[in-house]
Amino acid sequence: MATALEPALSVRQVLTLDRVLAGEPEVVAGAGHLDRPVRWVHVAEAPDVGVMLSGGEMVLTTGVLLAGDEHKQTEYIRSLHRAEAAAVVLGLGRAFPVPPDVMRRAAERCGLPMVVLHRPFPFAELTEEVQSRLVRRKFAAVSLSESVRTALTGLITACAPLQGLLDEIAVHAGCPVILTNLAHRVLATAGERSAVDDVLRDWERIARQAGGSEGDGWVRAELSGGGERWGRIVLCGYRGDHPIGRLLAERGAEALVLHRMLHGSAHSWEEQSARGLLTDLVSGAVPARQLLPRARAAGLPVNRRTFVPLVVRDGDPVHLDRVLRLLGLSGLVAELADGAAAVLLSLARDQDAESLTAHFAARLRTEHQAGGTVVAAADARAAWEEVPEGLREARHVADAVADHSAALDLPPVVRLRDVHLRGLVRLLRDDPHVQSFAERELDGLLRGRETEQELLPVLRTYLATGRNKSRTAQLHHVSRPALYRRLEAIQACLGVDLDDFEQAASVHIALLAHDAQQR
Repeated sequence: MATALEPALSVRQVLTLDRVLAGEPEVVAGAGHLDRPVRWVHVAEAPDVGVMLSGGEMVLTTGVLLAGDEHKQTEYIRSLHRAEAAAVVLGLGRAFPVPPDVMRRAAERCGLPMVVLHRPFPFAELTEEVQSRLVRRKFAAVSLSESVRTALTGLITACAPLQGLLDEIAVHAGCPVILTNLAHRVLATAGERSAVDDVLRDWERIARQAGGSEGDGWVRAELSGGGERWGRIVLCGYRGDHPIGRLLAERGAEALVLHRMLHGSAHSWEEQSARGLLTDLVSGAVPARQLLPRARAAGLPVNRRTFVPLVVRDGDPVHLDRVLRLLGLSGLVAELADGAAAVLLSLARDQDAESLTAHFAARLRTEHQAGGTVVAAADARAAWEEVPEGLREARHVADAVADHSAALDLPPVVRLRDVHLRGLVRLLRDDPHVQSFAERELDGLLRGRETEQELLPVLRTYLATGRNKSRTAQLHHVSRPALYRRLEAIQACLGVDLDDFEQAASVHIALLAHDAQQR
C-alpha cells in the first residue's frame, strides 16, 4: 500500500502567512477552492506558463507581459487551469493598478483561485518562506510515517493484540479510531472513551459519511489483501492536515492487514468485538446504557427488541454464529473467559422468544459436532438495562449443570427453574460453613488413596440420576455387579448408607458444593 508523502499547505493557509498578509491580499475569484494544496510556489510572467507546470503550483505574477491584451490574459488563466495550478497571485502595480476584470472572470469560470496583492512585495520573500515550510512539512511527514510504522511493527512483532495497534494509531491521530467491516459494523475502537462514545452514538450517520466523501476530518483507509477488501479504518474528526491524516490511516491499515495475516482472520476480529461487549455486560463493569451505542454500532438491533441471554458450555462461537445465520436470527456470540460461549439473541417484539430459543437449541443438538449440547437460558428481557442480569442468570444456570447434563437428562433449554438445589448450592459455594460441610462429608474419598478418589465420578452420577443403578452402570460402561462393588466401597469410605434418603441427600449436597467450588 503506497502512500504519497505530499503534505502541503493549502491556498487558504498560504494567505494567512504574515508575509502575505502584509501585502493586503484579496481573493477576487475561486473563493470556493481555497483548500487546494500548494505543492510549490513558482514565479512566472510568460503567457504560456502552463507548459512549465506539473500541477499544484501557486503562480506569482505582476502581469507585465499581459497588460493591454485581453486575449493573453484569458489564455494565461486557461493555461494555469489546464496545468492544474493551485492558484494565481497577481501583484497590483504599473501593469495592473486594479484587478483585471477579464482575468477575474476567466478564473471564476475555471474555478481557479485568483488573489491580488494591493501592496506588492518582492516575490522572492514569499517563495522562500513557502518553500521552506513545505520542505519542513515534508520531512516531518516522512519522520512521522517512519515513527508510526516502527511503533506498529514493534507491536506486531511483540504479538500485541488488535487493541494495542488501534490504541497506538489513536495516540498519533489524537481522535477516535474505528475499525469496521465492509457493512460498517464496528469491530473495535480506540481513543478517549467519551469521544468514542459520542461517535458511536451517531454511528449510522457517520458510517454513511465515512463511506462517502472525506470531509470534516473523517479519514478512512481500506483494509485488503489477496485482491479482497474486508474492512476499513476510520479516523473520526481528525483535526490535523488531511494528507497527514491519510498517511496515518494508511500506515494503520498496513499494520492491521499484517496483523491479520500473522495472528488471525477478520472473523476473529468480529468475535473479539462481540466478546468485549458481552464480557462488559456480564461483568457489570460498564453500565448497560453506556454499552448501548457499542451494541448498535456492532450491528445488533436494539430498538423495540426482546433480548434472550443464553450460555452454552463448551460451545464453539464460530459454530454457534453459523447456526444463528442459518436460522435467520439476529444476535451476538462470543466466548467468555471461563470457556463458555454467550449468545445474546435480539428478537422482534412480535416473535415468540421461547419457541425460537427452543428451535435454536434443537438445531444445535442435531448438528453432529454439537451432540448433547445444553443451552442455558434466562427469561427474555424487554429492556436493554436488564440484559446484564439475564446473562449472569444464564451463566449461573450453565455452571450449575456443567459436566452433569447426561446424568441429569436435562431439557435442551435449561432455565433457572430446572436447576433446583444445584443452583442454590452454587450460590452458596463460597460460604465457609458450606465448604467445611463438603470437606467433612466427603473426607473419606477426597483424602483417600487414588483408587478411592476415582470413585467420586461414580458417586456423582449415582446421585445425579436419583440413585438409579441401571442408568449409572450404563453411563460408566460397567456391569451391575461391578457397580455394586464400587457403591459398597464408596459407602465404606464415607461411613454412610446411600439407601438412607437423609444420608444420601447429605452426601449429594456436599458433592454439589465440592463441585461448585472447583469451578
